[in-house]
Order: sequence, then C-alpha cells, then structure tokens
Amino acid sequence: MVADVVEYRPGFGRGLAVVVVVLCLVGAVSGLLTDAGTTLPYLPLLALIAVGAWAAYWRPAVVVTPAGVELRNVLRTVEIPWPAVQEIGTQYALTLRTAYGSYAAWAAPAPSAVRTGRAQAGDDKHLPSSTYGPGGSVRPGDLARTGSGEAAAIVRHRWEQVRDAGLLDDPRLEHERPRVRWHTGTIAATAVLLVASVVALVL
Repeated sequence: MVADVVEYRPGFGRGLAVVVVVLCLVGAVSGLLTDAGTTLPYLPLLALIAVGAWAAYWRPAVVVTPAGVELRNVLRTVEIPWPAVQEIGTQYALTLRTAYGSYAAWAAPAPSAVRTGRAQAGDDKHLPSSTYGPGGSVRPGDLARTGSGEAAAIVRHRWEQVRDAGLLDDPRLEHERPRVRWHTGTIAATAVLLVASVVALVL
C-alpha cells in the first residue's frame, strides 16, 4: 500500500484566487497613490474580498493520507478515517458517505452540463474499478479532467489499496465523530473585516 500523502487542489481555483488578490492589491495601492482620502474607506472591503478569495479558492483541498481523507473546506477541515468511508459519490461534488454522515468537498465540485457536454473520448477510461456502475457506466461527476472526477479518482485509488490490503475487512471506528478543525483565523478575520467594511463605508 502506498503510504504517501496526495493533495488535490484545482488549478483554476488557485488561479482565480491569485487574480482576485492581485487586483485588490493593485486597486488599493493605485487608489492610495492617486486619492488616499477616497480610497481609505474601501481598504477593509478590498481586504475582505482578498481574504474571501483565498479562503474559497486557494486553501480548499482534498488530502488523501494513509489514515484517511481530509476535506479542507472554506470554514472547516474534516478528517475521515478509511474504516468510516462507505461510498464515494460525485453527484454535486466529491462526497464521502460515511458512518458519520455525508461530507462534501468544496475543492471538488461536479462539472456543469456544459463541461459534461465537452467530455472527450477517453475521459471515462482507466478509472479506478469502483468508479464504474452497471454495464461499465460512468457518472458525469466521475469523468476525468473534472474537479470531482480527478479528486474522486485519487480517493478511490487509495481506498481500493486499503481495501485490497485487507484493512477494511473488519472496520472499526475509534471515535463516534470525525475530527473537525474549524478555521478560526479565517472566520475571525472575515468577521472583523466585514464589520470594518460596513463601518468605514457608512461613516
């Protein structure tokens, strides 16, 4: 069984986050240089937008480890051990159905109808065996080169390795609930900047 850590983060989301942050920085600097008095009240709002872009599009990830899957979403990270995983779905996003309940990955949304319509030959080939349904069918969210499909393939590959190694023959859960880490720094920064933005624009 492979024991490394694999992290999935969509390139488009990271690129979008960079663009938004850069635009906010450029807007703030150029505004301060040309008309500082008018620009100052908008600085908290620009900072809020930058933090939001980072939290929503840069930080989220699906992390696969020897112990399980870590879903790093916008406000919290959920750690799900392999024995708890019962089904891996992709209807709206990569979703792990577990003994604790269902948990979706913000970083791996299912493709839109337009994206599905642009699927190319081979996008449904060479996927993990647990991907295929009756008659070798593949759901749109499982197609290669889609956010949910790429992440699901990574999770399924590792899940199948764990299963084939016999580690899921008698699954036992050490805890009644998955470990959850709230992103308190992100939440606090967002709240402070939101209040500061309202105050700065109203006063």
